[in-house]
Amino acid sequence: MTASSVGTFVERLSAVPSGPGLNNFFDHSEPANAQRRRNLELYLQEMLDRAPKVLLLGEAPGFRGMRITGVPFTNRTMFQGPANSFGLFGPGKGYVLPPDAAGVAAEPTATVMWEVLAELDFLPVLWSACPWHTHVPGKPQSNRTPRTTEARLGTEFWQTLVELFGIETVVAVGNVAHRSLLASGMDVPKVRHPSHGGRSGFTMGLEQLLIGGMQT
Repeated sequence: MTASSVGTFVERLSAVPSGPGLNNFFDHSEPANAQRRRNLELYLQEMLDRAPKVLLLGEAPGFRGMRITGVPFTNRTMFQGPANSFGLFGPGKGYVLPPDAAGVAAEPTATVMWEVLAELDFLPVLWSACPWHTHVPGKPQSNRTPRTTEARLGTEFWQTLVELFGIETVVAVGNVAHRSLLASGMDVPKVRHPSHGGRSGFTMGLEQLLIGGMQT
């Protein structure tokens, strides 16, 4: 994956139209989205340097997480503090919080995700089956489970990441991602989603896969 292919990927992602219950926060309709596109490019380039062979596929961005930052499973506090234990998101990298991040509470699922990955010393590529924010129509500050059609729209994007990174193992994080992967013909392992009290199940699932020899 090169810088040019990262840029092409993000532009393709930004071209998907928003709808009444789907917000493409990468599109060119708002100036702040340019910062989110840049943040995502920086994340993918940082991950490219680390050459991970596993992709964890979640459900969809939350309105307090990727919807704000543009980066999967992150929240505003991760961009405001020092680099994490993997050396990601630190100061001086170029990550910028858009103005609409002001006053938005940090998404707890993102915090749990990175705490568990640090505990396991395991760094996969993170992505979502539906990489746009699905919400209740008319209520942009809500989260809604993506419909099958919305997850299907996202299929080409995780497939592109698998190809560009040379991913060897895809792991579904939760049922939405698992259904999306099965629908595309991939029989992959599934772990518990870390949200809503799922931290221990998520940790245990990843530990079992790592013990079982999952290539990292």
